[in-house]
Amino acid sequence: MRKLPIILLLMMAISATFTSCFDKEDDGSSDWAKANMNWLEAQLNLKDGNGNKFYNVVVAPWDESAQILMHWFNDTNLTRENLKPLYTSTVDVKYYARYYNGEPLDSSYARTSPADSIYRTTLNTGIITGWAIALTNMHIGDSVRVVIPYNVGYGTSAYGTVKAYSNLEFDLKLVGIPYYEAKP
Repeated sequence: MRKLPIILLLMMAISATFTSCFDKEDDGSSDWAKANMNWLEAQLNLKDGNGNKFYNVVVAPWDESAQILMHWFNDTNLTRENLKPLYTSTVDVKYYARYYNGEPLDSSYARTSPADSIYRTTLNTGIITGWAIALTNMHIGDSVRVVIPYNVGYGTSAYGTVKAYSNLEFDLKLVGIPYYEAKP
């Protein structure tokens, strides 16, 4: 009977050790977080071949602190008359995602449903804020590179395989806006 309290205390100590190892939150001081911040600053200062800024800073109209970086690969004069999604729209997108260091994160190119390489989502549910900002600033047919800072991405906590403080880079193409209804 005297061994039971000792065994319980030992089990609690082992449990606390495992919990502290697995639940450790990144406070932003890790090498990963610092490398992400340095990379983001470099992207802000990146220049194209003509010496112009490579990225445009795009601010969410609903929150001035929510900002992303966008670079259009296509001539936007050719797509500016195309439909543009609303914050409540469902969109069809092709994308390739990677971490700041170029390591692949995710891609729509392995998908076959609802169509080849297409990811369908509704902007105001289930996606990171940075995607909503980017897509509401695109027209059908636009192809962009988007840098999404961690604060409008997955934040300061790990999410699935995404580490805390991860700034992400996406190549996005807005393919369509299903269910879009124009009302007179």
